[in-house]
Amino acid sequence: MRLLAFALLSATAALAACGPADTANQTAAATAAPAILATPEGKDVNSYANPLEARVTHVALDLAADFDRHVLSGTATLDIAAAKDAQKIVLDDNGLVLKSITDAQGKTLSYQVGARDPVHGAPLTIQLDGAQRIVITYETAPDAKAVQWMAPEQTLGKKKPYLFTQGEAILNRTWIPTQDSPGIRQTWDARITVPEGLTAVMSGASQSTLGEIAPGSRRTFSFKMDKPVAPYLIALAIGDLRFEAITDTMGVWSEPGMVEKAAAEFADLGKFMDAAEDLYGPYRWGRYDVLVLPPSFPYGGMENPTLTFATPTIIAGDKSLVSVIAHELAHSWSGNLVTNATWDDFWLNEGFTTYAENRIIEKVYGPERAAMEADLLWTDLEEAVKDAGGPESKLTQLHLNLTPDMDPDTATGQIAYDKGATFLRTIERAVGREKWDAYLKAYFDRHAFQPQTSAGFLADLRANLFKGDEPTAQKIGLDRWVYQPGIPANAVHVKSTAFVPIDKAAAAFAKSGDIAAAPRNVSTQEMLRFINQLPRSIDNAKLAKLDAAFHWSTTGNSEIRFAWLELAIATHYPQAETSAADFLTSQGRRKFVAPLFQELMDQPGWGPAAAQRIYAQARPGYHPLTVGTVDKIVGWKGRETAK
Repeated sequence: MRLLAFALLSATAALAACGPADTANQTAAATAAPAILATPEGKDVNSYANPLEARVTHVALDLAADFDRHVLSGTATLDIAAAKDAQKIVLDDNGLVLKSITDAQGKTLSYQVGARDPVHGAPLTIQLDGAQRIVITYETAPDAKAVQWMAPEQTLGKKKPYLFTQGEAILNRTWIPTQDSPGIRQTWDARITVPEGLTAVMSGASQSTLGEIAPGSRRTFSFKMDKPVAPYLIALAIGDLRFEAITDTMGVWSEPGMVEKAAAEFADLGKFMDAAEDLYGPYRWGRYDVLVLPPSFPYGGMENPTLTFATPTIIAGDKSLVSVIAHELAHSWSGNLVTNATWDDFWLNEGFTTYAENRIIEKVYGPERAAMEADLLWTDLEEAVKDAGGPESKLTQLHLNLTPDMDPDTATGQIAYDKGATFLRTIERAVGREKWDAYLKAYFDRHAFQPQTSAGFLADLRANLFKGDEPTAQKIGLDRWVYQPGIPANAVHVKSTAFVPIDKAAAAFAKSGDIAAAPRNVSTQEMLRFINQLPRSIDNAKLAKLDAAFHWSTTGNSEIRFAWLELAIATHYPQAETSAADFLTSQGRRKFVAPLFQELMDQPGWGPAAAQRIYAQARPGYHPLTVGTVDKIVGWKGRETAK
């Protein structure tokens, strides 16, 4: 009975907080969420919250950025939906400096911060005393893991400081006091005050593009998200930013020196949007803009609603790496519209999105480009299985079983992307593309603005795609794909015909060393295939010929540079250390940084020493997520200087 009462309360509160758009879906989302969170698969071991007792429905932030102290300070006002007999609400807190907590009328509410865990932080338990709205006055710690403060010299322009946040998976609790669980969707609004000359942008609709004048040579920017989102999707950036429109509803934010180049690279955004909407239904978030961040951003992209955060490493000058933007746009349906209820089902975000990314690329750039990228994905999948410990490792399951002592950021890896996409491609092959596409479009509509679990998705498949055709479901092996390790034998491997001559060229060059055997005037995808097909036993004289011909040690194409360095380090190519040092100190994308440091550490003799020297120089410019990963690789714990 408590669950039913709570569901009705949640539906009313969420509906009141949202705008008129998508009212039916938002009502369904508010009603369905508690039922999902009450299932065994819906329980989030990475949050201290008890959403069946009381949960946050809306967050209102009023924060000022202090670049001298490296803190955000102000208030977070939370709207609460609580069961009838609820006495308290439990939030997630990781290092917040709490000043006071009151109800909406200013009455002090008692609270307690529990024992702190190094990964998850601590429970913040607040006695409600009947309050439906609470006001938390606080500031962030200078070392809050979600917030990277950058000195002017760390930016492209070198003149003004910069700040950006990265909340996925469970880092937003270091700057926002809320229930930091993907299943507890919340609407939000924010007022952000910054020094004059800086611009704030967020993952919600801007209410003041130029900002409002505030005391002390400062300016306040306002934002609003009227649709319930997972809290990790609340994102903020502050810097010397400029905007360039691509269409009436899409454009690029970046530092002034990058904005024109970025806008040219992402000129096909409108085509991506048309393809995505044709496949999966209307885009429901208003604007779609891209913020190109400084090079220290740890990911290729982050799908923050209305404003994708992107690394500059995807700007190659020829649009060859823009599939990352197709991926982040696709998250507007898988991940943002329908979200994994817990990090055990991270694949529901990333597997769906990786599959959708490839379909968008096929519509915009053609089947051959899509086939090449899918074939490269298969190779990545095979490598991911090896890295996870082999096909019997539980880390190769789609549905994980994370325990409270595990950090979801390190436990949710590439398997979710590549095995998840392969699973969906296998279903498509079994039922036919037309039927599958119709199902996916309806699936996103049915579950819009709701959390989802693996069990919920499989139930939906059986009810709406197979409709009682259990033999087909059994033939595909739905449960085997989701709950068992390894890659099932029926997995669909898309093979690109364009790679046939590339593979022959790699074999011929590896044997003869004749530079004429190397491919010329081919796509980035084909060149990546060529590099990755070269044996790790190839001699340095042959590598020198390739480097002289293609200048891979200095190329600005990050994917090719990365593939080349993996090969060059493994073969002890003399120029590898210099090139690696330049690459690793000029960007902090974890996809590139972590494997290259691991490759260096694996080389006997020179490698570990080189890794320590390079990391000592690079580490101050990396995001905490990247630092946390690489510290473990190079054994940096307790180390202040490299010897």
